Amino acid sequence: MKLVEVGVHGLGTEPKTQQHVVVLRESEGTRVLPIFVGPCEAQAIARLLKREAFPRPLTHDLLALLIEGLHAKVSRVVITELKEGTYFASLFLTRGQEVLSVDARPSDSIAVALRAEASLYVNEELLQSPPEQPALREDPDEPTPPEEPATPLTDEQKAEQLRRFLENLDPEDFGKFQR
Repeated sequence: MKLVEVGVHGLGTEPKTQQHVVVLRESEGTRVLPIFVGPCEAQAIARLLKREAFPRPLTHDLLALLIEGLHAKVSRVVITELKEGTYFASLFLTRGQEVLSVDARPSDSIAVALRAEASLYVNEELLQSPPEQPALREDPDEPTPPEEPATPLTDEQKAEQLRRFLENLDPEDFGKFQR
């Protein structure tokens, strides 16, 4: 598996569904990977991006503190695959010469990685655009051509459409993250 280093490019709310989405963007390029996250994880990620402190540790802070207390370090997070519309991630912990890979949700992994200042990576296959995937229209004012009958899109195809659309967005296009 070839890995591509990414960073958190933006965090916002998808306008139609009001679902929270974190956008990862490759460090040395323009490809993006949008990942829908829950409201608690979105709040934790937003808080870390804004460097806001809470008087008491939240769940992701607690996890990072436990790892540190065990004399281990979060060395990296890897978003590994997409199965049936769900992304999977691995949180890599190191202690001395030992390396432990822990299966985790991407949203939790991103929040912990930001807290621990660990690197984020994505399996390059997740950044590749399958050629058969239709792209979302970039110009909303352009008339829509009549649709031809087609088979319903899979979750992966829908995610790909959103990814292509988000590749052309600026972080300011998302608006303010609201708690």
